[in-house]
Amino acid sequence: MDLLSSKVIKTTRGLELYIDSVENITIKGIHIPTTSKPYYGVKFEIDYFLLEEHKYYDLQQNYFCLVMSENFQSIKLEEPEMQSLFGVKNEEEFKATKHLLSDWLIKTNAYREAILQSLNEHKEHGTKEGNEDTKKTITFLKELLELKTIDIEQAPI
Repeated sequence: MDLLSSKVIKTTRGLELYIDSVENITIKGIHIPTTSKPYYGVKFEIDYFLLEEHKYYDLQQNYFCLVMSENFQSIKLEEPEMQSLFGVKNEEEFKATKHLLSDWLIKTNAYREAILQSLNEHKEHGTKEGNEDTKKTITFLKELLELKTIDIEQAPI
C-alpha cells in the first residue's frame, strides 16, 4: 500500500480517500465485441474510504466501465446502473472523479496489477490453439495498459 500516492476528493458527503493498493482495484467483467455489441469493455470495482465529518471512515465500493471501439481508436467511460463511481456527485465532484481516473488511477500500481492478473488468467485458461475470444481479450487488456492521461480526459461519459 502506497499512502504517498493516495488521492483525496472532497465531496458533499465527505472526503473520498483512494489508495494505490492491489486490494482496492478489481476487474469485475470483460466484454469482447459481438454482433449486437461491437465494442470492448471492462468493469472496474474501486474501493475507497469515505471520511465523513463526526463519523468513522467507511469503506465504499463503486464501479465504472471503460469501453473501447473494436479498432481501439476511441474510448469512453460508462456508469453502471448501480453503485456508479460518478453517482450522486455534483458537476465539480464529477469532474474531480474523472480527473482521478485520468491523472491518477491509470498510473497506479494497483491498476496495472489488476490488468496483469486478468491477463495472466486469460493466458493460462486460453492456451488452446485458435481460441479467438481469448486472443481478443488479451489484446484488449494489453491496450488498457497503454492508456494515457489524455485518453481518459477526452473520453465522454
